[in-house]
Amino acid sequence: MKRISTLIVILYMALSGVSQVDTTGRQNESDTIKVGGMIIIRKPGGQREIVRTKKEKDSIIHRRNYSKPANVSTNWWILDLGFANYNDKTNYSSVAAQAFAPGTDEESFKLRNFKSRNVNIWFFMQKLNVIKHVVNLKYGLGLELNNYFFDDTRLHLSKNPTFITLDPDYASVDKNKLAADYLTAPIMLNINFTPGRGRGFGISGGVSAGYLYSSRQKIKEGGHKNKTHDDFDLEKWKISYVGELILGPVKLYGSYATKSMWDKGLDQTPYTVGVRFANW
Repeated sequence: MKRISTLIVILYMALSGVSQVDTTGRQNESDTIKVGGMIIIRKPGGQREIVRTKKEKDSIIHRRNYSKPANVSTNWWILDLGFANYNDKTNYSSVAAQAFAPGTDEESFKLRNFKSRNVNIWFFMQKLNVIKHVVNLKYGLGLELNNYFFDDTRLHLSKNPTFITLDPDYASVDKNKLAADYLTAPIMLNINFTPGRGRGFGISGGVSAGYLYSSRQKIKEGGHKNKTHDDFDLEKWKISYVGELILGPVKLYGSYATKSMWDKGLDQTPYTVGVRFANW
């Protein structure tokens, strides 16, 4: 409709250019024409003025502030930066715990909270409109990278077979961490409280499924680094509850696994929290 109105304006201005000029110096009804939300006034001397009505101006402002979103929108290369930790409910006096991690206790597995971190790199996330852009389905695919820095640097993860001990030779190391990386696909139900706005307010919740594709223990001592690659009897699959809070330009995320990250012996349920850098 707007294109038709514009076309009419152009045709009128072109045709009026060959019309006779009013020599009386006065305007009459034929000097004014209204097209859509615009009024064209032809002044003496052939000059023309286009005036927009208040309704048209308000409509333009509304269109600028509230653009109609697409039914399917894609956000590429999203970055998450946050902290990683786990809820330790292990019974260290049990036979299973002492067989897998002899001589350890809850203090042995405490983490350096501000060192242990989570970095997620999402290849893409898509948002599918379900109900009037207020209720949406969000899903994606990416890498979930977790680094657990042990406060007790003596922890030594052996392989073939896997067991964990307190090695006195590790007492002098500078850093001792376990890295666990997953290929993860989240799916969430999103509630958008301000549909149509690029940076609105909303909340999302759902689940994610991650597959462990790489894990290793990394030791750093005196500038020298040593890495041991193994699965260390970590669970291959990690199912987590995931959430997202959207506060305009600020986006927060969190996750909490449904069970322990270990296949046996230890009961440590991982969780993450941090800031998400995305366009929506």
